[in-house]
Amino acid sequence: MTSKLRRRSIPRLPNFALALAVIAAMAATPGISRASGPIVVMLDQAQIIKLPEKLATIVVGNPLIADVTVQSGGILVITGKGYGVTNLIALDGGGEIIMEHFIEVQGPPDSVVVYRGINRESYSCTPLCERRVTLGDTPDFFSKTLQQVGTRAASAQTGGRTSVGE
Repeated sequence: MTSKLRRRSIPRLPNFALALAVIAAMAATPGISRASGPIVVMLDQAQIIKLPEKLATIVVGNPLIADVTVQSGGILVITGKGYGVTNLIALDGGGEIIMEHFIEVQGPPDSVVVYRGINRESYSCTPLCERRVTLGDTPDFFSKTLQQVGTRAASAQTGGRTSVGE
């Protein structure tokens, strides 16, 4: 008597269903805080978040995009340094992930960009448009604006007095 072997086919999940299953499993991992969306920070501005208990280490994927400073009381200050998206991971003393967020650094909403051919200039328009030092501007415009900002800041610190001719 011969027996027939039946082949069973294993159902295959489509790629997107498999990806959703992996994401759901990651989200269900206990002890890890995952945000529903990225932490949005404006370029050259700061955002504050509360850190979880038992924090030992903070890791920033790309510190050219965002910088972090830990303050007393479990406060984390995130500063936007460059455009883009990076990640933030908090570890406990045993090296386990206890918090994970994406950080998205965007340009300021009051910014107006003017293109003169291939040259780019940025202005902050609140309420009048004034020059603004912004990544990506034409080097000449950027350096002249930065020089003016530096001169103004130095003048403010000395009360408008200079040592030339005194």
